[in-house]
Amino acid sequence: MEHLHPNQNFGPLLQPAALGDLEASVAVKVLAAGGDVAMILDRDGVICDVAVGNTDLQLDDFEGWVNKPWLDTVTQECRPKVKEMLRDAAEDKAIRWRELNHPSRRGDSVPLRYVALGAGEDGRIIAIGRDHRAASVLQQRLLQAQQSMERDYARMRLSESRYRMLFQSTGEAVLVVDGATRRVSEANIAADRLIDGDGTLVGKSFAKLFASQCQDDAASLLSIAQATANQSGQQTNLISNGRMLQVTASLFRQDRSTHFLVRLLPANPLEPALGDASQRVLKAINLLPDGFVVTDHELTILTQNIAFLDMVNLASAAQAQGISLSRFLGRPGVDRNILLENLTKHGMVRNFPTVVQTQFGEVEDVEICAVSVAEGDSSFFGFSIRRVSRRDVERGPPNLEIVRSPADMSELVGRVSLKEIVRDTTDFVERLCIEAALELTGNNRASAAEILGVSRQSLYSKLHRFGIGNFEDDGQ
Repeated sequence: MEHLHPNQNFGPLLQPAALGDLEASVAVKVLAAGGDVAMILDRDGVICDVAVGNTDLQLDDFEGWVNKPWLDTVTQECRPKVKEMLRDAAEDKAIRWRELNHPSRRGDSVPLRYVALGAGEDGRIIAIGRDHRAASVLQQRLLQAQQSMERDYARMRLSESRYRMLFQSTGEAVLVVDGATRRVSEANIAADRLIDGDGTLVGKSFAKLFASQCQDDAASLLSIAQATANQSGQQTNLISNGRMLQVTASLFRQDRSTHFLVRLLPANPLEPALGDASQRVLKAINLLPDGFVVTDHELTILTQNIAFLDMVNLASAAQAQGISLSRFLGRPGVDRNILLENLTKHGMVRNFPTVVQTQFGEVEDVEICAVSVAEGDSSFFGFSIRRVSRRDVERGPPNLEIVRSPADMSELVGRVSLKEIVRDTTDFVERLCIEAALELTGNNRASAAEILGVSRQSLYSKLHRFGIGNFEDDGQ
């Protein structure tokens, strides 16, 4: 039997006379020769007979479909398609191929493409199916390849975005020069500011960015860098817009072509590479007379200024890296916990009194101001450490006369020892009680002593110690 194209009209072949007196089992086998599966269904969609023309499909027990509704042989999501195909075949509508999935005993599904059409006045329907597994596998591979390409493209786009952001935001002036044409292919904002290019550096000849007397040296710089291929780069001084610049060029290869990475720095170290406010701030912080330290959330030192190194007698910044700041605090257990608790709770600490201990054990009184800065899911801390002057030290502990409530007293914790707080608070309470008793008795000390439950001599001693009233015995 001739193999029919999916779009070919089956109408003339499926008239009752065309099948003649063939039995249903024989007819369905004949129809299966035109496809991989052929089924004859009654008007209710129940399979009367089935034949398989592809031996690979026999492993999926298609013969067991006989006397079963066609709906029960497909997966749940394909049942609406089967109903639609049965309805179109009963109404003798134009045929079209539909893809159906059959569940398999192996746990997967078998995809087949079906066409259904009426086969006579008794309402019988013929369904012819073709194995679609190979095409389905190809579709899945194509989809996976497309998704893989999309992921790779997204990663490349993200990498390029990061490169662009880093290239443009760095404070160092950088140019990328094409190795063949010796023209600038990329320039960041810092380079444009340094050379005063007004955003027009890209496309210009590298040598013409400099003064006429330096253009030959600029061309020679690139030639030497290309000849030597030194990773550290070749360096020379060139003049651009009346400014002496230190120019370094190194060769790199990309996309089968060579390029030069050119770095520009002012030859005068006192001249900033950029008129950038952040550079000035960092320089000012490094020269502050007060110590400045940046730590992570565990108080591990990340960076510090020169004043802090002098304060703890460290010779270099490398010696401070990775050390906990609490190592230099006079009371590591107490101060560390108080600082972390307040920074976590309030985000800052002001004028926290403590002592700093050098690596040689010397102790110095200081005050700390600190701030917590959020960085994504984590945070880091900044500490300003100020030496307390001798005059501030001689003032002694805080005056407890200002204590008016437990909240005021709690502020002394960490600044004054518990023994001093209890002693001075007791004296303060005694003074308040004596003043209240004298006021109640009209300054009659004998009566005040009786109210307080102390002897007259004990009262006089306390009056003298607290500096209350006239200390001469008035005979009362």
